[in-house]
Order: sequence, then structure tokens, then C-alpha cells
Amino acid sequence: MKKVLGIFFVLFFCGNLYSQTKVSGIVVDENGDPVPFANVIFKDSSEGTISNDNGRFYMESNKNYQTLIVSFIGYATQEIELANSVTYDMNIVLAEGEQLDEVVVYSGKISKKNNPAIDLLRKIWARKRVNGLKMMDQYAYDKYEKVEFDLNTIDSAMIKSKLFKGLEFVFDEVDTSRITGKTYLPIFINEAFYKVWGDNKINKQKETLTGNKNSGFSNNQSIIAFVQDLYADYDIYNNYLKFFDKSFTSPLSRTGIDVYNYVLTDTATIDDKQCFNVIFYPRRSNELTFKGNFWVSDSTYAIKRIRMAVTKSANINWVKEIYIEQEFDVVNDSVFLLKRDYMLSDFALRKKEEAKGIYGKRTTVYDNYVFDIEKPSSFYDKKINPYNDQVYNRDDAFWETNRLEKLNKDEKSVYKLIDTLKNVPKFKRLFNIGTVLASGYWEIDKWNLDYGPVFSTFGANVVEGLRLRVGGRTYFGQNDRWRLEGYTAYGFKDQKFKYGISGKWLLDRKNRIIISAGNRRDVEQIGVSLTSTTDVLGRSFASSAIFTAGVNNTLTNINLTTAAFEFEPIKNVIFKTGGTYKTLRSAIPEEFSLDYIDANDPSGISSQVKQFEMNASLEITPKRRTIGYGVERRDVNDDYSRLFLNYTLGMTGVLESDFEYRKIQLFFRKPTQIGGFGRLLTTVEAGKTFGDVPLSLLSVVPGNQTYFSIFNTFPNLDFYEFVTDTYTSVHLEHNFGGRIFSRIPGIRDLNLREIVGVRGVWGELSNENIALNAPSNIVLRAPNDKIYWEYSFGVGNIFKVFRIDFNFRGNYLDLPDARRFSVTGAFGFFF
Repeated sequence: MKKVLGIFFVLFFCGNLYSQTKVSGIVVDENGDPVPFANVIFKDSSEGTISNDNGRFYMESNKNYQTLIVSFIGYATQEIELANSVTYDMNIVLAEGEQLDEVVVYSGKISKKNNPAIDLLRKIWARKRVNGLKMMDQYAYDKYEKVEFDLNTIDSAMIKSKLFKGLEFVFDEVDTSRITGKTYLPIFINEAFYKVWGDNKINKQKETLTGNKNSGFSNNQSIIAFVQDLYADYDIYNNYLKFFDKSFTSPLSRTGIDVYNYVLTDTATIDDKQCFNVIFYPRRSNELTFKGNFWVSDSTYAIKRIRMAVTKSANINWVKEIYIEQEFDVVNDSVFLLKRDYMLSDFALRKKEEAKGIYGKRTTVYDNYVFDIEKPSSFYDKKINPYNDQVYNRDDAFWETNRLEKLNKDEKSVYKLIDTLKNVPKFKRLFNIGTVLASGYWEIDKWNLDYGPVFSTFGANVVEGLRLRVGGRTYFGQNDRWRLEGYTAYGFKDQKFKYGISGKWLLDRKNRIIISAGNRRDVEQIGVSLTSTTDVLGRSFASSAIFTAGVNNTLTNINLTTAAFEFEPIKNVIFKTGGTYKTLRSAIPEEFSLDYIDANDPSGISSQVKQFEMNASLEITPKRRTIGYGVERRDVNDDYSRLFLNYTLGMTGVLESDFEYRKIQLFFRKPTQIGGFGRLLTTVEAGKTFGDVPLSLLSVVPGNQTYFSIFNTFPNLDFYEFVTDTYTSVHLEHNFGGRIFSRIPGIRDLNLREIVGVRGVWGELSNENIALNAPSNIVLRAPNDKIYWEYSFGVGNIFKVFRIDFNFRGNYLDLPDARRFSVTGAFGFFF
């Protein structure tokens, strides 16, 4: 999902003023050194900003102001007269001098003792759960959301570049950001209108999309999913705010006093309410924190307005700026409800001031609040048809009525601009390149086909040698009710063709009833997963790994046919049942034997398994969010838990099936954000096979003989080093997100991230299964004497895209060819 930014970067890196008052400049001390986090405000107003880490600021207003006030604790306040409505490149020098008597300055850090700002914080904490919607038994409101993407830092060199030759007309719409003062060009806008109902007594909420309209990339699921994931809802009263898969300490957090300095600077009347103004800025660099200020009521201690920006030193990739504004309305003279939420993100390859990038802006407006209208619980549980074509084709009259905030000139122009660009061949070519990077497929619109995945075109293994693969899928749109996929591959060493084909059909959108079927004949490394899968086109990374630790010769020829029926009666609860028929035999019998004792074979030994299975599974993914209403959907988020239960019944006598057995399996994964200490990923697997089965049907502890860090495998185990019929496995991996490295001088500026992992597995293998597989040349052993375990230390965010893990084997060191230590790595696009 995060790869979607690649579309914008390809489009961008391959190659008018309506406010009444504008100011920009730098704040410095008497020595000429920048003063970060200085408070800059228009006199007699509550409109202001905070200078950035380099002391620079930009601010604009729709009103006329003649005086600018600049202040910072420990310095004398400056009042600057504004001779013109637009004043750029100001150089403001602050002289040392106490500003507030009631706070004490210690080397730039504000004391926690006798600090009136801290006293205010404590009152905010005490009242935060009796403010807002939590005070009401029931509530309802309208929500309007507007998301826009803009190319920024437009200059003459870009306009004249070869990339935009023939596209110069797009720059007619260039404007200037009111937040950063940079020029920008709108390229995408999405509007959505929702009806929201909630009941605090039964803790239920229902949100219904009643209108959606967008431009630019309206049919691209990747773009829309990325937008939704990027701008997840948040509550500033929470201790931590999650953006870009990271937890930022909220300035209103109970732990805020350990990471922020707070200064009480002013009082003012806002909407007939007396409010205090508090400035906050981080105590240390490189942490996930904000700088900014908030206005808080002097009676309810509810936030009236807050503005904050992420510091540039924060350990986050590809994002130069994050700026947030929230405004609250007063209801019934005491209840403060969110009225407007604005967030701007500046994406760029570099954090340099002059670096070009992409703005992502979301504006959410809330209105028409209604309270204490009780609805039955069934109202919140009732399922409706999730896809209504009318929602995506509302007329202009609908938007004129329901836009809670009118579009400005730039926003209106986006629709017209993109309609024009769609007919420009050069733009189409650039867009197609970006789409390939994001989705892995090349779109062939005239045939309603996608070629790909393009990244699977080449591969290699010891059986096939160089492997060439071509494939594709049908694609009429993101809400297709049916889809066909297929591929063919050729190995230049074994000189054999392989293939796979599958089809699926969505019978009912409301309950997501889907039927599917497929067949695959290929070479596969099946010893890389404990929990079995019936994905007919799935293929493990280890099957085509060119470089391996040791010889990767434990490959299997597989001929798999599946048919399945699934439905989702409750959101994020999926039942699936079906049948599979597979034929399994070793791809290199002389090196890797799958032989087993077979009394029905004249030789007493068989090397091939024919097996028919019936499967039933239950998958529960609470808080999972998806996009699309067709037979395939995309995940919007990745922070949900997953519980998967699977029951397999092996049957004899069906299509000459060989074995009768039962297998029960459990898979559980849970990501947990540990406040500001990073993210813990916990994975548990357990399973048991009842009955005697050959090696190809047993549960192999997943080893990893590649040099890549692969999820849920043991990097110091070879394939088939441990084989079980009963097992329990636990994987723990914690990413501290740079919290430790950020405190080490000389390392903190590298923005590295520390990762630790511990994993273990226990299992056993019955004597009957050992005897059945006696003809195999694989040593069958299970980690039943003691739990096999490993631990690892990793460093992530190397050059922003690389991770390296140092893996250590904890025990079973006396086994032949045991690998005590390994180094694995991975590439990825992570914020």
C-alpha cells in the first residue's frame, strides 16, 4: 500500500494569491543562531504559528493585520509593524530577557515545577473523558471529508523541463500554500460525505457513506487505499497518535511532560470563551513528537483550538512536514465538539528545504450534531448493500447541499485539469509507469486485462535453472464481481512448462458469498509454512531464490486443484469450505526423497502421493479495514489482529486418494503499539495431525535458506531440519522505531531503528509416522526434547530502505551442519 507513493514520485521526480496578510522569515538570537519553536502570532488574534527547527516560519491570513508578535521563553517579545500585506524574508532578532516570571529557564528546557502550563495539563487530563461526545448517551452528525494531493515547490526549471514538455498548461493552476509558503499544483481530490450515528451505552457506532466524488485516480484501488490508510482518524486526547505506522506522543498525553516543554504565553477570548494559550516543543530531537500551541478553555479545560507540526528531526522517512489543525465548537455552553480537522503532509525524497515533493491534505468538517435519540441495537448491526452505484454518481445539487466546506478555486480546477490530462498521451505513459510500481501489473485497458505481476517475470532454482514467467488477470474495475488469473512459466534447465489458472465469482455483495476454483502444476518449496494454504496461485519466495545458504534441493512437484465456497455473515468474520486434490512428488528424487512405505505397491514403496482433502476454516480479523466491493478487496490498514482456524479432512477412495487423516491448525497474529516504545508483532501457531501420513503431508518447521528476512520463518534452520505432526510455535519481534539510537550521540542523526526478535517452536513426531517414512533419505526429527529457539538483533532504516538482521541459534547446536549464525536482510518502503 505504501508503494502507492511511487506513482506520485514517478510523475513528479522523472524529471493567485487570495490571502490579505502573508509573512515569512527566520527568527534568530543575538548571535545569529536560529530560534526554533518561537511563537509567531498576528496581534489581537489567535492566528499564529511556530518557527520550525531552523527558526523559519510562514503564515498567512484572510484578514488584514498590521502587527506581528514574536516571542519565546527566555527572550524579550518583539512587535513588528507590517508596512505591507505581503512581507517575506523577515529577519527577526530576539534579545535575551525573561518573558514570564512564573516559569524558570534551565538551558532552554522548562522546569516542570511551579509551571502553570503543567497545572493546566493536569486539569485537561482530569476532564478529558467528560468532554465531547463521551458526555452523550447517543449522538449523530454529518461528516464531510476532502483529500487533496499537490505537487509542490514548483519553479521555472521544472516548468521548462523535458518531462513537462507539452504539459505546460497544467502550471496555470499553480498557487501558494498558506502553511509553508511553497508553490503547489493540485493533481488529485477526493470528496466524501458520511452520516454517522453512535451509542455510548452499548458502545456501537455506524458510519454510512452517502456520497463520493474524486478526480485523477478514481479507478485505482491502490491510490484510494493509500489515502484512507494515510489519514486514519485520531483523537488528540489520546496518549499517542498514530500516523504512518508510527506512534507520536500527543502533547496532551500524560507522558507529555517527559518529552515536551510547555509554556503558558497568553490569554484571549475565542467565540465568547476565555482561553489560555500554551506553547509546546520537544525536549529532545529525533523523537516522534510535535511542536505547536493550543488554546484551552479556562472553565471546562477543553481544547478550543490546536495547531501542531512534527519536528523535522523526527525519525520518519519520506515526510518533510506534518501539520495539524483542529478546531472545536462549544455546545450547551460546556461541551466542546470537533468542528474542523485539517492535516497537511509534505512527502519528499529528501528533507532539504528546497526539495520538491507532494502535499497530501485532508480536511474534515463535522456539523449538524444531534443527541440523545436512541436507536435499537439492531440498527447498528444491520448489514446493508455495501456498494451503491448512486453513491459514486451524485449530481452537483447533492454536493452543493452537502459540502460542509465549499471548494476553493484551486480545488474546483482539479476536476477540469485531470479530465484534460487523461487525453494527453504523455501523461498516460507516466501514469502507467507509476501504476506498475504500485500494483505490479501493467494495465491493458482495451482488453480489460492486466499483465503481471511483472516482478515475478524472472526466477531461478536448482531444478528449473533460469525461470521465465508470464501471466495476467482480468480487470474491468475495482468492483469486478468476477476475476480470472493465470500464468505459464518455463524452466530452461528442466525444459518444462508450468502453469496456473484460477477464477472467482462474487455471488452476493452483502454477505460476500464467493465461489472459486483453480489448478496449478509447478515446482514448489512447500517446507516454508506451518499453516497450510489452499491458494492455488501462491508461490513461496524460497522457490525461486537464486542465492541460498546451502543447497536448496528440497523442492516438490505439485499438481493442485481446488474449489471453495466462502461467505462473510459478519464483518471481518469469514467462513470458507472446499475441497482440494493434489499430487505430490519430489522434484529431485535422487537428492530429496519423499518415498514412504506402501503395502499396495508391488515394490512396497511409493514416491508419489495422491490426496483428496475437505477443508473448513474460520478467519476473524477485528478492526480490519478494506476498500473495494468486488470479488477482491485491498486492506487499508495493517494494524489488525488475525485469528485463523483450519480443519482438514483427508479422505481415501476419492480419485484414488491415498490417506485418511484429520488436521487441526491455529494461526494468530497481533501487532501491538507499545506507546512510544515501538511496535511488537506476536505470532502464534499450533496444530496437530491425527493419523499416519507421509512426509509431504506432515508439518515442516519453516526454515529459511535464503539471505532475505522472511516473516514467520527460522533463519538458522534448513528446510526440513525439523518435521512434526504436532507443533506449537511463537514468534516475537519488536521494532523500537529508533527510540534507543536517538539517544546515542553520533548515531542519532542516522535515524536508524533497532529491532529485536525471539522465536521458538516445540513439536513431536509419532513413531508411526517415522516408520511410515523410513524409506525417505531425510532425517526425520522433531524439537520434542526441548523447545528450539533463536534470537536476533536487527538494524532497520539503513539508507531508509534496507534492514539487516543478525540471527543466532539458541540450541540444538550439535546437529550435523547446524547453522549457529546467519545474516539476513530485506528491502522495503517504510515511513
